[in-house]
Amino acid sequence: MTTKPPAIRPRDRDTIISALRAGVVPRLGLQHIQVGRQREIDAVIRDIRRVGDGGASIRFVIGAYGAGKTFFLFLVRQIALQSKLAVCQADLSPDRRIHASNGQARTLYAELARSLSTRTAPDGGALRNILESYIQKATENAASKGIPVENAVKEGLGDIREMVGGYDFASVIAAYARGYEEGNGNLQDSALRWLRGEYTTKTEARHDLGVRTIIDDTSFYDGLRLLARFVRVAGFGGLLVCLDELVNLYKLQSSQARNQNYEQILRILNDVLQGTTEGIGFIMSGTPEFLLDTRRGLYSYQALQSRLAENTFAVNGIADYSGPVLNLPSLTPEELYHLLERLRDVFAAGSAENHLVPDEALVAFMEHCSSTIGDSYFRTPRNTVKAFVDLMAVLEQNPGVSWKDFLEQVDVVEDRQGAQDHDVNAETEESDDELATFRI
Repeated sequence: MTTKPPAIRPRDRDTIISALRAGVVPRLGLQHIQVGRQREIDAVIRDIRRVGDGGASIRFVIGAYGAGKTFFLFLVRQIALQSKLAVCQADLSPDRRIHASNGQARTLYAELARSLSTRTAPDGGALRNILESYIQKATENAASKGIPVENAVKEGLGDIREMVGGYDFASVIAAYARGYEEGNGNLQDSALRWLRGEYTTKTEARHDLGVRTIIDDTSFYDGLRLLARFVRVAGFGGLLVCLDELVNLYKLQSSQARNQNYEQILRILNDVLQGTTEGIGFIMSGTPEFLLDTRRGLYSYQALQSRLAENTFAVNGIADYSGPVLNLPSLTPEELYHLLERLRDVFAAGSAENHLVPDEALVAFMEHCSSTIGDSYFRTPRNTVKAFVDLMAVLEQNPGVSWKDFLEQVDVVEDRQGAQDHDVNAETEESDDELATFRI
Protein backbone atom coordinates (compact mmCIF):
# COMPACT_ATOMS: atom_id res chain seq x y z
CA MET A 1 0.00 0.00 0.00
CA THR A 2 1.47 3.37 -1.05
CA THR A 3 1.59 6.12 1.55
CA LYS A 4 -0.16 9.26 0.38
CA PRO A 5 2.33 12.17 0.27
CA PRO A 6 1.56 15.16 2.49
CA ALA A 7 0.04 18.26 0.93
CA ILE A 8 2.59 20.98 0.19
CA ARG A 9 1.76 24.67 0.36
CA PRO A 10 2.35 26.60 -2.89
CA ARG A 11 4.83 28.92 -1.14
CA ASP A 12 6.88 25.98 0.17
CA ARG A 13 6.75 24.28 -3.22
CA ASP A 14 7.99 27.32 -5.13
CA THR A 15 10.70 28.08 -2.57
CA ILE A 16 12.04 24.52 -2.61
CA ILE A 17 12.14 24.34 -6.40
CA SER A 18 13.75 27.77 -6.86
CA ALA A 19 16.42 27.10 -4.23
CA LEU A 20 17.33 23.62 -5.47
CA ARG A 21 17.56 24.81 -9.07
CA ALA A 22 20.06 27.42 -7.90
CA GLY A 23 22.00 24.81 -5.92
CA VAL A 24 21.24 26.34 -2.51
CA VAL A 25 19.29 25.17 0.53
CA PRO A 26 15.66 26.35 0.84
CA ARG A 27 14.67 27.99 4.11
CA LEU A 28 11.13 26.64 3.94
CA GLY A 29 9.73 23.14 3.62
CA LEU A 30 12.85 21.17 4.53
CA GLN A 31 10.66 18.43 5.98
CA HIS A 32 9.36 17.69 2.48
CA ILE A 33 12.80 16.73 1.13
CA GLN A 34 14.59 15.31 4.17
CA VAL A 35 15.84 11.73 3.80
CA GLY A 36 18.39 9.67 5.72
CA ARG A 37 20.80 11.06 8.36
CA GLN A 38 18.51 9.74 11.08
CA ARG A 39 21.24 8.76 13.55
CA GLU A 40 23.03 12.07 13.04
CA ILE A 41 19.76 13.95 13.60
CA ASP A 42 19.07 11.93 16.75
CA ALA A 43 22.52 12.85 18.08
CA VAL A 44 21.93 16.55 17.49
CA ILE A 45 18.46 16.37 19.08
CA ARG A 46 20.16 15.08 22.23
CA ASP A 47 22.49 18.09 22.06
CA ILE A 48 19.52 20.44 21.74
CA ARG A 49 17.88 18.89 24.78
CA ARG A 50 21.13 19.25 26.72
CA VAL A 51 21.30 22.95 25.88
CA GLY A 52 17.65 23.35 26.88
CA ASP A 53 18.48 21.77 30.23
CA GLY A 54 21.21 24.33 30.86
CA GLY A 55 24.14 22.39 29.46
CA ALA A 56 26.33 23.03 26.42
CA SER A 57 27.27 21.19 23.25
CA ILE A 58 29.52 21.43 20.23
CA ARG A 59 29.51 19.52 16.96
CA PHE A 60 31.70 19.65 13.86
CA VAL A 61 29.66 18.50 10.86
CA ILE A 62 32.13 17.19 8.29
CA GLY A 63 31.31 16.35 4.69
CA ALA A 64 32.55 16.88 1.15
CA TYR A 65 31.35 19.76 -1.02
CA GLY A 66 27.73 19.14 -1.94
CA ALA A 67 27.27 16.38 0.67
CA GLY A 68 24.49 18.25 2.46
CA LYS A 69 26.21 20.08 5.33
CA THR A 70 24.28 23.31 4.89
CA PHE A 71 21.02 21.40 4.51
CA PHE A 72 21.80 19.53 7.73
CA LEU A 73 22.48 22.80 9.58
CA PHE A 74 19.21 24.29 8.36
CA LEU A 75 17.36 21.16 9.46
CA VAL A 76 18.97 21.31 12.91
CA ARG A 77 18.05 24.99 13.07
CA GLN A 78 14.38 24.16 12.50
CA ILE A 79 14.46 21.46 15.19
CA ALA A 80 16.07 23.88 17.67
CA LEU A 81 13.44 26.55 16.98
CA GLN A 82 10.67 24.03 17.60
CA SER A 83 12.42 23.10 20.87
CA LYS A 84 12.10 26.73 22.07
CA LEU A 85 15.75 27.61 21.59
CA ALA A 86 16.94 30.85 20.04
CA VAL A 87 19.13 30.24 16.99
CA CYS A 88 21.67 32.36 15.16
CA GLN A 89 23.44 31.36 11.96
CA ALA A 90 26.17 32.78 9.73
CA ASP A 91 28.68 31.72 7.09
CA LEU A 92 32.36 32.38 7.63
CA SER A 93 34.10 34.31 4.88
CA PRO A 94 37.28 36.35 4.42
CA ASP A 95 35.42 39.21 6.14
CA ARG A 96 33.88 37.09 8.92
CA ARG A 97 36.12 35.07 11.20
CA ILE A 98 36.09 33.74 14.75
CA HIS A 99 39.29 35.58 15.64
CA ALA A 100 40.68 38.71 14.02
CA SER A 101 42.14 42.13 14.72
CA ASN A 102 40.61 44.20 11.91
CA GLY A 103 36.93 43.85 12.71
CA GLN A 104 36.23 40.49 11.04
CA ALA A 105 35.28 38.77 14.32
CA ARG A 106 33.01 41.65 15.32
CA THR A 107 31.42 41.47 11.88
CA LEU A 108 30.73 37.76 12.39
CA TYR A 109 29.17 38.46 15.79
CA ALA A 110 27.02 41.22 14.27
CA GLU A 111 25.80 38.87 11.54
CA LEU A 112 24.93 36.22 14.13
CA ALA A 113 23.09 38.76 16.30
CA ARG A 114 21.11 40.08 13.32
CA SER A 115 20.16 36.52 12.34
CA LEU A 116 18.92 35.68 15.83
CA SER A 117 15.66 33.75 15.40
CA THR A 118 12.95 32.23 17.55
CA ARG A 119 9.93 30.09 16.77
CA THR A 120 7.74 33.19 16.40
CA ALA A 121 10.39 35.10 14.41
CA PRO A 122 12.08 32.37 12.34
CA ASP A 123 13.59 34.67 9.72
CA GLY A 124 15.93 36.62 12.00
CA GLY A 125 15.70 39.99 13.72
CA ALA A 126 14.34 38.43 16.92
CA LEU A 127 16.58 40.32 19.35
CA ARG A 128 14.06 43.13 19.78
CA ASN A 129 11.29 40.59 20.44
CA ILE A 130 13.44 38.82 23.03
CA LEU A 131 14.19 42.10 24.78
CA GLU A 132 10.54 43.05 24.92
CA SER A 133 9.61 39.56 26.13
CA TYR A 134 12.05 40.02 29.00
CA ILE A 135 10.65 43.46 29.81
CA GLN A 136 7.14 42.03 29.93
CA LYS A 137 8.31 39.37 32.38
CA ALA A 138 10.04 42.02 34.48
CA THR A 139 6.90 44.17 34.46
CA GLU A 140 4.81 41.26 35.73
CA ASN A 141 7.43 40.53 38.38
CA ALA A 142 7.47 44.18 39.45
CA ALA A 143 3.67 44.22 39.77
CA SER A 144 3.66 41.07 41.92
CA LYS A 145 6.40 42.38 44.22
CA GLY A 146 5.26 45.98 44.28
CA ILE A 147 8.62 47.34 43.11
CA PRO A 148 9.55 49.69 40.21
CA VAL A 149 9.92 48.05 36.80
CA GLU A 150 13.50 49.33 36.51
CA ASN A 151 14.43 47.50 39.71
CA ALA A 152 12.81 44.29 38.44
CA VAL A 153 14.74 44.57 35.17
CA LYS A 154 18.06 44.97 36.97
CA GLU A 155 17.21 42.24 39.45
CA GLY A 156 16.78 39.67 36.69
CA LEU A 157 20.19 40.54 35.22
CA GLY A 158 22.19 39.85 38.36
CA ASP A 159 23.82 36.65 37.04
CA ILE A 160 24.77 38.34 33.78
CA ARG A 161 26.64 41.11 35.63
CA GLU A 162 28.97 38.49 37.13
CA MET A 163 30.14 37.29 33.71
CA VAL A 164 33.04 38.66 31.66
CA GLY A 165 31.77 41.86 30.04
CA GLY A 166 28.44 41.34 31.75
CA TYR A 167 28.17 44.65 33.60
CA ASP A 168 27.93 46.77 30.46
CA PHE A 169 25.81 44.11 28.72
CA ALA A 170 23.27 44.29 31.56
CA SER A 171 23.46 48.09 31.60
CA VAL A 172 22.57 48.21 27.90
CA ILE A 173 19.58 45.91 28.42
CA ALA A 174 18.44 48.16 31.27
CA ALA A 175 18.85 51.16 28.94
CA TYR A 176 16.64 49.46 26.35
CA ALA A 177 14.03 48.79 29.03
CA ARG A 178 14.16 52.43 30.08
CA GLY A 179 13.71 53.54 26.48
CA TYR A 180 10.84 51.10 26.09
CA GLU A 181 9.05 52.44 29.17
CA GLU A 182 9.65 56.08 28.21
CA GLY A 183 8.86 55.65 24.52
CA ASN A 184 12.40 56.74 23.63
CA GLY A 185 13.04 55.10 20.25
CA ASN A 186 16.56 56.51 19.91
CA LEU A 187 17.65 54.93 23.18
CA GLN A 188 16.15 51.59 22.15
CA ASP A 189 17.90 51.71 18.77
CA SER A 190 21.23 52.57 20.41
CA ALA A 191 20.87 49.65 22.81
CA LEU A 192 20.07 47.31 19.93
CA ARG A 193 23.10 48.55 18.00
CA TRP A 194 25.33 47.81 20.97
CA LEU A 195 23.87 44.36 21.60
CA ARG A 196 24.27 43.50 17.91
CA GLY A 197 27.93 44.50 17.96
CA GLU A 198 27.41 47.37 15.53
CA TYR A 199 29.33 50.04 17.44
CA THR A 200 32.88 50.45 16.15
CA THR A 201 34.16 52.94 18.75
CA LYS A 202 33.88 53.06 22.52
CA THR A 203 33.54 56.85 22.41
CA GLU A 204 30.28 56.67 20.47
CA ALA A 205 28.90 53.95 22.75
CA ARG A 206 29.79 55.97 25.87
CA HIS A 207 28.08 59.04 24.42
CA ASP A 208 24.87 57.16 23.50
CA LEU A 209 24.60 54.67 26.37
CA GLY A 210 27.08 55.62 29.06
CA VAL A 211 29.03 52.34 28.82
CA ARG A 212 32.78 52.03 28.52
CA THR A 213 33.08 48.89 26.39
CA ILE A 214 31.73 47.51 23.10
CA ILE A 215 31.53 44.05 21.60
CA ASP A 216 34.60 43.89 19.38
CA ASP A 217 37.04 41.32 17.98
CA THR A 218 38.36 40.40 21.41
CA SER A 219 34.93 39.73 22.90
CA PHE A 220 33.35 37.61 20.14
CA TYR A 221 32.94 34.45 22.23
CA ASP A 222 32.20 36.30 25.48
CA GLY A 223 29.46 38.21 23.65
CA LEU A 224 27.84 34.96 22.52
CA ARG A 225 27.97 33.58 26.06
CA LEU A 226 26.28 36.72 27.36
CA LEU A 227 23.65 36.50 24.65
CA ALA A 228 23.02 32.85 25.55
CA ARG A 229 22.58 33.68 29.21
CA PHE A 230 20.21 36.52 28.39
CA VAL A 231 17.92 34.48 26.13
CA ARG A 232 17.58 31.98 28.98
CA VAL A 233 16.72 34.78 31.39
CA ALA A 234 14.13 35.97 28.85
CA GLY A 235 12.42 32.58 28.94
CA PHE A 236 14.00 30.61 26.09
CA GLY A 237 15.76 27.27 26.42
CA GLY A 238 19.15 28.51 25.30
CA LEU A 239 21.09 29.60 22.21
CA LEU A 240 22.22 27.48 19.27
CA VAL A 241 25.03 29.01 17.19
CA CYS A 242 25.34 27.61 13.64
CA LEU A 243 28.56 28.42 11.78
CA ASP A 244 28.88 27.26 8.16
CA GLU A 245 31.77 27.36 5.67
CA LEU A 246 34.56 26.94 8.22
CA VAL A 247 36.70 25.91 5.27
CA ASN A 248 37.38 29.66 4.94
CA LEU A 249 39.65 29.34 7.99
CA TYR A 250 41.51 26.53 6.21
CA LYS A 251 42.01 28.87 3.24
CA LEU A 252 43.64 31.64 5.27
CA GLN A 253 47.11 32.32 3.90
CA SER A 254 48.65 33.33 7.21
CA SER A 255 49.48 30.41 9.50
CA GLN A 256 49.35 32.81 12.46
CA ALA A 257 45.80 33.86 11.55
CA ARG A 258 44.74 30.22 11.17
CA ASN A 259 46.23 29.25 14.51
CA GLN A 260 44.57 32.18 16.29
CA ASN A 261 41.20 31.06 14.94
CA TYR A 262 41.93 27.48 15.94
CA GLU A 263 42.88 28.68 19.43
CA GLN A 264 39.47 30.33 19.73
CA ILE A 265 37.80 27.10 18.59
CA LEU A 266 39.86 25.23 21.18
CA ARG A 267 38.69 27.63 23.90
CA ILE A 268 35.05 27.04 22.95
CA LEU A 269 35.60 23.27 22.77
CA ASN A 270 37.29 23.18 26.18
CA ASP A 271 34.54 25.22 27.82
CA VAL A 272 31.87 22.90 26.43
CA LEU A 273 33.67 19.66 27.28
CA GLN A 274 34.60 20.84 30.77
CA GLY A 275 31.10 22.13 31.54
CA THR A 276 32.21 25.70 32.27
CA THR A 277 29.59 27.29 30.00
CA GLU A 278 25.84 26.79 29.93
CA GLY A 279 22.78 27.19 27.76
CA ILE A 280 24.69 27.37 24.50
CA GLY A 281 25.34 24.98 21.64
CA PHE A 282 27.67 25.25 18.66
CA ILE A 283 27.37 23.42 15.37
CA MET A 284 30.11 24.09 12.82
CA SER A 285 30.45 22.65 9.34
CA GLY A 286 33.49 22.09 7.21
CA THR A 287 35.12 19.78 4.68
CA PRO A 288 37.26 16.74 5.52
CA GLU A 289 40.36 18.74 4.57
CA PHE A 290 39.42 21.47 7.04
CA LEU A 291 39.40 18.85 9.80
CA LEU A 292 42.05 16.32 8.81
CA ASP A 293 44.80 18.27 7.03
CA THR A 294 47.78 18.22 9.40
CA ARG A 295 49.36 21.22 7.68
CA ARG A 296 46.46 23.68 7.49
CA GLY A 297 43.39 22.07 9.05
CA LEU A 298 42.21 21.64 12.61
CA TYR A 299 44.54 18.65 12.93
CA SER A 300 47.48 21.01 12.43
CA TYR A 301 46.75 22.25 15.95
CA GLN A 302 47.86 19.43 18.21
CA ALA A 303 45.45 20.15 21.06
CA LEU A 304 42.51 20.08 18.66
CA GLN A 305 43.71 16.93 16.94
CA SER A 306 43.83 15.03 20.24
CA ARG A 307 40.32 16.19 21.20
CA LEU A 308 38.73 15.60 17.80
CA ALA A 309 40.39 12.30 16.90
CA GLU A 310 38.02 9.49 15.94
CA ASN A 311 37.17 6.75 18.41
CA THR A 312 39.62 3.94 17.59
CA PHE A 313 36.96 1.37 18.44
CA ALA A 314 34.51 2.80 15.86
CA VAL A 315 35.59 0.61 12.95
CA ASN A 316 34.07 -1.89 10.53
CA GLY A 317 30.84 0.02 10.12
CA ILE A 318 30.47 0.80 13.83
CA ALA A 319 29.86 4.54 14.38
CA ASP A 320 30.23 6.68 17.49
CA TYR A 321 27.80 9.62 17.59
CA SER A 322 28.76 10.85 21.05
CA GLY A 323 31.97 12.63 20.03
CA PRO A 324 32.20 16.22 18.78
CA VAL A 325 32.71 15.22 15.12
CA LEU A 326 29.76 14.12 12.99
CA ASN A 327 30.77 12.76 9.60
CA LEU A 328 27.93 12.93 7.09
CA PRO A 329 27.83 9.55 5.32
CA SER A 330 27.03 9.12 1.67
CA LEU A 331 23.39 8.61 0.78
CA THR A 332 22.55 5.02 0.01
CA PRO A 333 20.92 4.24 -3.35
CA GLU A 334 17.66 3.63 -1.48
CA GLU A 335 17.87 7.03 0.24
CA LEU A 336 18.63 8.81 -3.02
CA TYR A 337 15.68 7.08 -4.69
CA HIS A 338 13.47 8.19 -1.80
CA LEU A 339 14.81 11.74 -2.24
CA LEU A 340 13.84 11.72 -5.92
CA GLU A 341 10.39 10.49 -4.90
CA ARG A 342 10.02 13.40 -2.53
CA LEU A 343 11.17 15.90 -5.15
CA ARG A 344 8.58 14.46 -7.52
CA ASP A 345 5.99 14.99 -4.78
CA VAL A 346 7.11 18.61 -4.37
CA PHE A 347 6.50 19.33 -8.05
CA ALA A 348 3.09 17.68 -7.72
CA ALA A 349 2.33 19.76 -4.58
CA GLY A 350 1.82 16.52 -2.68
CA SER A 351 -0.75 15.09 -5.11
CA ALA A 352 0.19 11.68 -6.51
CA GLU A 353 -2.23 12.22 -9.39
CA ASN A 354 -0.08 15.11 -10.62
CA HIS A 355 3.26 13.26 -10.77
CA LEU A 356 5.18 14.34 -13.86
CA VAL A 357 7.09 11.05 -14.21
CA PRO A 358 6.47 7.43 -13.20
CA ASP A 359 8.65 5.31 -10.89
CA GLU A 360 10.35 3.93 -13.99
CA ALA A 361 11.80 7.38 -14.70
CA LEU A 362 13.36 7.62 -11.23
CA VAL A 363 15.15 4.30 -11.70
CA ALA A 364 16.32 5.30 -15.18
CA PHE A 365 17.58 8.66 -13.91
CA MET A 366 19.63 7.00 -11.16
CA GLU A 367 21.08 4.49 -13.61
CA HIS A 368 21.99 7.33 -15.95
CA CYS A 369 23.75 9.20 -13.12
CA SER A 370 25.61 6.07 -12.03
CA SER A 371 26.81 5.30 -15.55
CA THR A 372 27.81 8.95 -16.12
CA ILE A 373 29.92 9.69 -13.03
CA GLY A 374 29.89 6.49 -10.98
CA ASP A 375 29.22 6.18 -7.27
CA SER A 376 30.42 9.71 -6.45
CA TYR A 377 26.92 11.01 -7.11
CA PHE A 378 25.89 9.35 -3.83
CA ARG A 379 28.57 11.22 -1.91
CA THR A 380 27.68 14.68 -3.24
CA PRO A 381 23.95 14.67 -4.06
CA ARG A 382 23.67 18.43 -4.64
CA ASN A 383 24.35 18.36 -8.38
CA THR A 384 22.29 15.20 -8.89
CA VAL A 385 19.35 16.89 -7.19
CA LYS A 386 19.84 20.05 -9.25
CA ALA A 387 19.87 18.03 -12.48
CA PHE A 388 16.68 16.17 -11.51
CA VAL A 389 14.89 19.40 -10.56
CA ASP A 390 15.95 20.95 -13.87
CA LEU A 391 14.56 17.93 -15.70
CA MET A 392 11.27 18.13 -13.82
CA ALA A 393 10.99 21.86 -14.56
CA VAL A 394 11.34 21.23 -18.29
CA LEU A 395 8.75 18.45 -18.20
CA GLU A 396 6.35 20.67 -16.25
CA GLN A 397 6.56 23.41 -18.86
CA ASN A 398 6.38 21.02 -21.83
CA PRO A 399 3.61 18.54 -20.98
CA GLY A 400 3.57 17.02 -24.44
CA VAL A 401 7.08 15.54 -24.31
CA SER A 402 8.33 12.32 -22.70
CA TRP A 403 10.94 12.16 -19.97
CA LYS A 404 12.80 9.61 -22.09
CA ASP A 405 13.49 12.30 -24.69
CA PHE A 406 15.51 14.33 -22.18
CA LEU A 407 17.28 11.72 -20.11
CA GLU A 408 20.35 11.44 -22.31
CA GLN A 409 20.77 15.22 -22.11
CA VAL A 410 21.05 15.22 -18.32
CA ASP A 411 24.55 16.33 -17.41
CA VAL A 412 25.44 15.42 -13.84
CA VAL A 413 29.04 16.26 -12.98
CA GLU A 414 31.06 16.23 -9.81
CA ASP A 415 30.98 19.41 -7.77
CA ARG A 416 33.15 21.85 -9.71
CA GLN A 417 33.34 24.30 -6.80
CA GLY A 418 34.85 21.64 -4.60
CA ALA A 419 37.36 20.75 -7.29
CA GLN A 420 38.27 24.40 -7.79
CA ASP A 421 38.84 24.91 -4.07
CA HIS A 422 40.96 21.76 -4.02
CA ASP A 423 43.09 23.20 -6.81
CA VAL A 424 43.43 26.53 -5.02
CA ASN A 425 44.52 24.88 -1.79
CA ALA A 426 46.99 22.69 -3.63
CA GLU A 427 48.54 25.74 -5.28
CA THR A 428 48.81 27.40 -1.87
CA GLU A 429 51.19 24.66 -0.80
CA GLU A 430 53.59 25.88 -3.52
CA SER A 431 53.03 29.63 -3.61
CA ASP A 432 51.51 31.90 -0.96
CA ASP A 433 50.94 34.58 -3.61
CA GLU A 434 48.12 32.58 -5.23
CA LEU A 435 45.69 33.31 -2.36
CA ALA A 436 45.92 37.07 -2.23
CA THR A 437 42.15 37.17 -1.71
CA PHE A 438 42.62 35.76 1.76
CA ARG A 439 45.69 37.79 2.68
CA ILE A 440 45.63 39.29 6.18
